[in-house]
Amino acid sequence: MGKTYKIAVMGGDGTGPEVVAEGVKVLKTAAKKFGFGLELTDIDYGGERYLRTGEVLPANAVEVLSGFDAIFLGAIGHPDVKPGILEKGILLHLRFALDQYVNLRPVILYPGVDTPLKGKGPEQIDFVVVRENTEGLYAGAGGVLKKGTPDEVAIQESINTRKGVERCIRFAFEYARKRNKRKKLTLCGKTNVLTYAFDLWERTFYEVAKEYPDITPDYAHVDATTMWMVKNPEWFDVIVTDNLFGDIITDLGAMIQGGMGIAAGGNINPQGVSMFEPIGGSAPKYTGKNVINPLAAIGAGQMMMDHLGETQAAVAIEAAIKSVVATKLKSLSAGKMGYSTTEVGDLVAGSI
Repeated sequence: MGKTYKIAVMGGDGTGPEVVAEGVKVLKTAAKKFGFGLELTDIDYGGERYLRTGEVLPANAVEVLSGFDAIFLGAIGHPDVKPGILEKGILLHLRFALDQYVNLRPVILYPGVDTPLKGKGPEQIDFVVVRENTEGLYAGAGGVLKKGTPDEVAIQESINTRKGVERCIRFAFEYARKRNKRKKLTLCGKTNVLTYAFDLWERTFYEVAKEYPDITPDYAHVDATTMWMVKNPEWFDVIVTDNLFGDIITDLGAMIQGGMGIAAGGNINPQGVSMFEPIGGSAPKYTGKNVINPLAAIGAGQMMMDHLGETQAAVAIEAAIKSVVATKLKSLSAGKMGYSTTEVGDLVAGSI
């Protein structure tokens, strides 16, 4: 038996526990086949706990989660909790407190999955977005004056540090090298308008690029990036960008790769505890109906295995996902797959 990994399992809200259960099913199958162990601990952070206790996270939450090798998250968002409370109090808080400074989002179209882009297929839609995850406009700097009056002033500040920018860019160069496909890294920014923040990003980008002569550095404004993601997605290999722009373009990426049902992501701290999750929300209207698509959660588990160094397991899970979507599913949409949530999990596990 190889290494045993301690995994915190946060099912969260809505359909989160359902999709995570299928992800866990697949992970256990992979662990058995490839000879490593999983020590899984359920953590009940989410809307139900907040409604029951009145606290978003317990005081020792960060300390508790720091003791794990990784976090496997389902979804956060409860219909009986005001939007923003859980998202900021759990997701953003944990990303910042655990210093998960990279949000990693593969945008990969699998064979058999439909894309809204005419004439494009798996060969053209295959890139990764590296999003800075702890700074920018999401740092929460700013304030409000004279709220509720005709003279109200709202200020939201984008915080960008040399340390934060450089470590994200360096991660992206390393990832482009490891990925070893087009070996091209595109900085997505807005240097013509956001002249202070993206001057820092651009200078740092080209300085670090000198250390990676095997990787071609490239630049595109964010508006141009969205156009080319639709018109010529094959131009991209790895994209690196700030927190806000990354948040926006990765949702566009999810749509061109077939929708939220297949999109997975990781919140990465290369030296600490990382958290992996499906990109879609909690979808409360489908809770308990056994119809939600679990493939994004299974894909998040695949990313987690790759991050932990279980490369064989990660490759096998991805191959199983590809096989199932290419040969079994009628659709990626909830209730239209031709199989239940648990049956899809069984299909993927059975394909490993």
